[in-house]
Amino acid sequence: MRDRRAAACRAHHRGAWRLLGAGPTAAVASVIASTKTVKTRRQRAVSAPSVLTPAVESAVRNSRFAVMLLVAAEAMLFTGLIGSFLVFRLGAPFWPPPGLPRLPLFVTWINTFVLLASLVTMRLAVRAARTGEVGVYRRRLALTGLFGTAFLAIQGSEWVRLVAHGLGLATGIYGSTFYTLIGCHAVHVTFAVLWMLWLESLSLRDGIRPRLPAIEAFSVYWYFVCAVWPILFILVYLW
Repeated sequence: MRDRRAAACRAHHRGAWRLLGAGPTAAVASVIASTKTVKTRRQRAVSAPSVLTPAVESAVRNSRFAVMLLVAAEAMLFTGLIGSFLVFRLGAPFWPPPGLPRLPLFVTWINTFVLLASLVTMRLAVRAARTGEVGVYRRRLALTGLFGTAFLAIQGSEWVRLVAHGLGLATGIYGSTFYTLIGCHAVHVTFAVLWMLWLESLSLRDGIRPRLPAIEAFSVYWYFVCAVWPILFILVYLW
């Protein structure tokens, strides 16, 4: 009986040690496998063709700087328009004046999310352009342009409705400041969408590498146009 118990105890301990040994063994195997995966990914990244050559990087920096100067000028323009709006807004006893239609909040909320979604697609398009993925870049840039066009279409339909309800450009200070401020932003979005169409046509003809500086420059401008809108939305629609 004692011999049987001793044999069973030894078998139990051997099984336990095997289980304890299996854990570190599996961990080591997992580390080795993950290391091989990382090495494979690095090898693929090294072997992939690079679009950002030193000459292209220099051109990208110069293009970004030029567009940042443009953005600085546009920022001063919007600052002046917003300042004029605040002067009239704070000096008016009632805002909006009685008898005028209220601005559409629900639809404008949706429109805001549409425009902000284009920030993501634009960022993804730039990333694809940097890695030389022409097809991915074109699709993501086209989706960005689609978001921008949808933003303009929704805004235009709401303007038609507001004019039909009596809010026009000549409807006092309220109407003139609204259409001037929001209309100025709409003009910038329209210009940006046309710029996107131009970039798409260039990529079809020349590919990405020669046009990467223009793509990077445009992304800076688009980020600015999208960043201005939440400020206008809060001041004009929510305040």
